[in-house]
Amino acid sequence: MPPLHSNSKTRRQLHVRGIVQGVGFRPYVYRLATSLGLTGFVFNSSSGVTIEIEGSAALVCKFIDDLRPNSPRLAEILELTVAEMETVGETSFDILESQEALGEFALVTPDAGTCDACWNDFGDPSNRRFGYPFTNCTHCGPRYTIVQDIPYDRAKTTMSGFVMCEACKAEYSDPGNRRFHAQPNACAICGPSLCLAPSGSNPEDCSFHDKDSLPAIRKVRQLLREGKIVAVKGLGGFLLACDASNDVAVTELRRRKRRPLKPFALMARDLQSIRNICAVSSDDASTLQHPRRPIVVLPRLSSKDSEAASPTDAVAPGNNTLGIMLPYTPLHYLLFSDSPGSPPEFGALVMTSGNLSEEPIVVSNIEALERLSGIADWFLLHNRDIATRVDDSVVRIFERRERVLRRSRGFVPQAIDLGIELEQVLAVGAELKNTFCLTRGTHAILSQHIGDLENYETMCFFEETLEKMKHLFKVTPRAIAHDLHPGYRSTRMALASSIDRRFAVQHHHAHIASCMAENRLNGNVIGVAMDGTGLGPDGTIWGGEFFVANLAGFERRAHIRAVPLAGGDAAIRQPWRMALSYLRDSFGGRIPDELACFRDVPIKQFNLVDAMLSRRIQTVQTSSCGRLFDAIAALLGMHSEVTFEGQAAIALEMAVDRSITDRYEYELQQGEPVVVDFRPTVSAIIRDLARGRRVNEISACFHNTLSAAIVEVCCCIRRSDGLDRVCLSGGVFQNHILLGLTTVELRRLGFGVFLHAMVPANDGGIALGQAVIANELLR
Repeated sequence: MPPLHSNSKTRRQLHVRGIVQGVGFRPYVYRLATSLGLTGFVFNSSSGVTIEIEGSAALVCKFIDDLRPNSPRLAEILELTVAEMETVGETSFDILESQEALGEFALVTPDAGTCDACWNDFGDPSNRRFGYPFTNCTHCGPRYTIVQDIPYDRAKTTMSGFVMCEACKAEYSDPGNRRFHAQPNACAICGPSLCLAPSGSNPEDCSFHDKDSLPAIRKVRQLLREGKIVAVKGLGGFLLACDASNDVAVTELRRRKRRPLKPFALMARDLQSIRNICAVSSDDASTLQHPRRPIVVLPRLSSKDSEAASPTDAVAPGNNTLGIMLPYTPLHYLLFSDSPGSPPEFGALVMTSGNLSEEPIVVSNIEALERLSGIADWFLLHNRDIATRVDDSVVRIFERRERVLRRSRGFVPQAIDLGIELEQVLAVGAELKNTFCLTRGTHAILSQHIGDLENYETMCFFEETLEKMKHLFKVTPRAIAHDLHPGYRSTRMALASSIDRRFAVQHHHAHIASCMAENRLNGNVIGVAMDGTGLGPDGTIWGGEFFVANLAGFERRAHIRAVPLAGGDAAIRQPWRMALSYLRDSFGGRIPDELACFRDVPIKQFNLVDAMLSRRIQTVQTSSCGRLFDAIAALLGMHSEVTFEGQAAIALEMAVDRSITDRYEYELQQGEPVVVDFRPTVSAIIRDLARGRRVNEISACFHNTLSAAIVEVCCCIRRSDGLDRVCLSGGVFQNHILLGLTTVELRRLGFGVFLHAMVPANDGGIALGQAVIANELLR
């Protein structure tokens, strides 16, 4: 482009790609252009935003320079191209109708939590939106969950059936108003409304004609105070709410939801309420208040340090952390009080997904009244349809950076720019914590958390979300990537696909490739993949792996010593089986007497599993680090049986006494690959138990031992291969004690350590790894 001369008149066409639709970007462009006295137009297209700008060269240059740094809070400009044009002599700057372009795609905006300005609007008795639970503006509100197609216009959202009243239309048309071109703009006169219905109601009896929402919301607050369970229709689905300080209500919710021990998520009205029950760092506070509004895992204050109305222990049994979030819709804020100036009526509310255990979150009123009638006492419904079901996201801060544990509302469908040109590929992910990934251009587009693919409803959720994302992002995959395991439902779906090019990707290679992709790494790295389950090419179950890997392939350089896993999934549900397997491996047939983990096991079942292990009947060898954690937790008497994935490992992490620095012995058995042998560790733990050493100390020593073994193997690979970049991936590295010990020591020894942040280290990140591996192999 030739240089601009300040005295000349010029015209430029700008094409902007990124998060630029549904975030107030066109109104921002309008205000910037008119403030500089420039003419032209702006419109949304299927691929982003197009701007034509005309005026003096100096002012056009200033417009281009100012466009990116001053853009709206939710906008993210990823690509800006500028082309010279002939001047046309326009006299105004206009926002034009959206235009569609065949085959082009724009990045769809994630949902954004309510901004302070809107909170002040619906919390102000003198404001026309006082108490209105669907207040939003260009800086906040629903996006992905209401979008049906692009370009992002009201007609292509689930707000299409609500015609703006004159007052809302005036705001929408006023360039000086923050609701200028806010597509979901509405008020009590013209927008969605609420209905409060008792359990057992028929959908046809639910009326949405009452425009005053506050009576229904105040009634819900009363019901919650009385210990009732209320199903609340939110942004991406229903949430089940009860008073977190009411032990009877929380316990009853557990019984009805069939969720005996897994922690519940909490919601508190403001940061001070969270500080009353949790330790909150400055980084935690920033994450809690971010427009994404995720659930943040925080250290729980001790009972002597927390407020009187702190959550009951039934909220997160045995955990010293709580998952807590701030409200992200006006309705959530109003469940605590009428206005910001009023004190909240609850210290915290349980806000857990509206579903039965392991099923997808419920989204429609009819579905909720049918499927949740056995859980909720009351239903707070609204009449704005949810186009896409989306769970709450979960994050935790590590090394002052947000680390995503579950990537969903607020993050999705924000694409990840990998910085390299990609083919159009579909990766279908793993069996547990499933997500899928589409690639196009330089972007990887990860789905929201789908869940465990173990029932028909979840598979339907997978398929409906896949069709929507392929349509929104105009992706027609030419290849499909799947896990090596033939029994995974995602694998079976891939093999039944009409897509000809298929790539079977080893599970742990996908973990390492996911970490590499997120950190934009090429070439060989040391990959450490620690998780629960993944099929190896040798037909055994891997999960404690050390690779030399790149995006095209891997070599297995070391692994945790394999032991037999008896009974398949039963061994995961009953960690005592893994304890017995490790004891047999360490002591042969001489199992130590009087171990707590076997006291409640029926003798007939114990003898059956013991025979399976000794005779290798219905067993498979596993090097899984997750199963090692299960075994140690069971040996320490924590969980002989579990009701949710990772329960035993979490208990082991929670028990650590951080003041303990010593560790146990282990051995590295040289060979190809090297075998990391923890039999000396198990023997030492049994000795410590016999002499009465505290469980907290033993847990700490085990963590120290595992970390030391990981570091030593990385040093061995560095000596043999000259590599000093280490990628840590897999669900085990969500254990912050193990992660902290390992990263500190690796860095002290001069390694570059690469971790996950925007993509989960667990199986929620597998699809990204599959996608980049398939792309590499296609090249």
